[in-house]
Amino acid sequence: MIDIEGIQDCLPHKYPFLLVDRVTEVTETTIKGFKNISMNEAVFQGHFPGHAIFPGVLICEAMAQLGGVLLLTGENKGKLAYFAAMNNVRFKKPVVPGDRLDMEVELLSTRHKIGKIKARAFVDGEVACEAELSCKIVDR
Repeated sequence: MIDIEGIQDCLPHKYPFLLVDRVTEVTETTIKGFKNISMNEAVFQGHFPGHAIFPGVLICEAMAQLGGVLLLTGENKGKLAYFAAMNNVRFKKPVVPGDRLDMEVELLSTRHKIGKIKARAFVDGEVACEAELSCKIVDR
């Protein structure tokens, strides 16, 4: 398990753009974590006022950040992972304040400093979003 301080040591993101609250499980090729969705998120001031829905692009960003934690270990420790591509993105369920966004990321490949991952986000055990994401690994 990696708490918020460990996540901040790995990722350059800080409030309000750090979108992973905790990592619950890590293996060589998979990682699981979550983000609690609160009505206090700044995005809710302007995104669907009166009908708060967490933006899909931020769900993808949260999954990419979790994938970044996985990619930036071992030989890539201390480097950065730049978001490079989103493919086969599907939004299946709206995410609203009070939800816990549970995320799972699987490493598909790393070649030529490009990491490809398959990511899924769940709310109450139901898939809310799934995507294939790519990140470019660069020196700081």
